[in-house]
Amino acid sequence: MKISDVRAHHIRIPHDAGVASFRQGASSIAALDIVLVEVTTDTGLTGWGDAFSYVCPRTTLSAINEVIAPQARGQEVPDVAGIPAFMEQIQRNLHLFGRYGITMFAISGLDIALWDLAARAEGKPLHALLGTPKRERIPAYASLLRIGAPDLVAGECSTAMGQGYRAIKLHETTTAPVHAARQAIGDGIPLMVDLNCPLDGATAIAFAQACREAKPLFLEEPVWPPEDFATLARVRKEGGLGVAAGENACTVHQFRQMMDASAVSHAQPSVTKVGGITEYLKVVALADERGVRLAPHSPYFGPGLLATLHLLSLRDDSTFVEVFYMKRAACLWRGRIDVDAGGNVAVPDGPGLGLEPDRDVMERYRVA
Repeated sequence: MKISDVRAHHIRIPHDAGVASFRQGASSIAALDIVLVEVTTDTGLTGWGDAFSYVCPRTTLSAINEVIAPQARGQEVPDVAGIPAFMEQIQRNLHLFGRYGITMFAISGLDIALWDLAARAEGKPLHALLGTPKRERIPAYASLLRIGAPDLVAGECSTAMGQGYRAIKLHETTTAPVHAARQAIGDGIPLMVDLNCPLDGATAIAFAQACREAKPLFLEEPVWPPEDFATLARVRKEGGLGVAAGENACTVHQFRQMMDASAVSHAQPSVTKVGGITEYLKVVALADERGVRLAPHSPYFGPGLLATLHLLSLRDDSTFVEVFYMKRAACLWRGRIDVDAGGNVAVPDGPGLGLEPDRDVMERYRVA
């Protein structure tokens, strides 16, 4: 079976985040940009991948079509055992374009699609190729976008809890919303705080100390730059809270540097950024070896979320899946990855990633 084509699809699905905002720079973002990677074969079998693209969809799409596709067209589709070597060679071929960022986002999309193909070829769900699944449903945490006002944060937290969520993550950079959230959800509910890399070390330590009473499970990416692992380690030690990072890291090598520095209590590989399922598995093995907990980054709604669900089904711990807290205008998977009344997301059980994207939704929200 040979790869006949690799094609990227840019899909933009509007969303409503209520009182919250999703911003990049000065721009407010009101739609989810998804770059699907479709790998077709000469047998008619198709695999689907997902390349990270939030506010750079055209750039990611171009990288797939112009850089990744020529590397893969005409090659034999690797089986499960052959995917790591196949992707290693592509990483080697493309290293001059950078080992992090857009190049790795595009590589991630291809890798996920190849794993989907390999599982489909065997007629098994992805998790069956990787081990023995231990969970059929994964608990989700509501990943709230930035709100700011403590009273509004409290209100959104209460609403999310009423919808079944059993954990909350904030995207806030002041301490008052953190304490308001804890008061709203009560004790015993996991609370996390994502700062998105804004602070220097001293300010991050002070922030952590000021949040202690609210007992957040971790602070996520508190410092700038995100690869300053020495400062992250200092924040973890002196701040007195767990520290999570890794959504901006690519390949297992950067995670090893992070863990060598004792920078994190929680590692956050993003399957659409890190290098796909292949690199994600390496990061998980390293984290387990080092005693670092797993908290994967997964605020997306394409094949990357399906892959994350399969990967989390292999763990018997309480690891949550991250779900952006918003109302989407449409779902590529006909609502089958929505959070249920108990706060869980079902792991798809069909071949490969388990679900086929809705072609009608793809066409309706396609960006030319």
